[in-house]
Amino acid sequence: MSRLAKTPIPLPAGTTATVAGGAITVKGKLGELRMAVNENIEVTADDKQILVKKVRDTRFARSLEGTFARRLGGMVAGVTEGCERTLELVGTGYRASVEGGAVKLELGFSHPVSYECPAGVAAETPAQNRIVLRGIDKAKVGQAAADLRRFRPPEPYKGKGVRYEGEHINMKETKKK
Repeated sequence: MSRLAKTPIPLPAGTTATVAGGAITVKGKLGELRMAVNENIEVTADDKQILVKKVRDTRFARSLEGTFARRLGGMVAGVTEGCERTLELVGTGYRASVEGGAVKLELGFSHPVSYECPAGVAAETPAQNRIVLRGIDKAKVGQAAADLRRFRPPEPYKGKGVRYEGEHINMKETKKK
């Protein structure tokens, strides 16, 4: 039983949602997002809210119900406020810069690493050790942040690497003699 899907997703003023042809489209002041709806899920939208219900009472439908509700909530938040994810580079000589649509990273390898941001995601570097990713699609912004983090995840002994802002790394003790 999904408690997340039982609560309706409110639509702020200036945001509209339409369900047609097996897909839902959410339009807001920042743009428009579209997502296909699974046949096990029924989505209804009016002027003030979006409701998600399962069509069948199967395990798969129950698992999709909460997932679709949260993804729709992310879509509504994205087209009204936008999504942002900040990464920190921790380590001596680790730095980032944005050239065109690509993020250039120096992470202690023998060569710089380049990452081309997906369409709809903009990157900026307010400092050499910070990367800010912005967009209206929360899933794309989060995936771009995960891709950048995957180049050099934080290691548990010194904490060096690419980490999310505010992420806590459990540090290990070194060997005792």
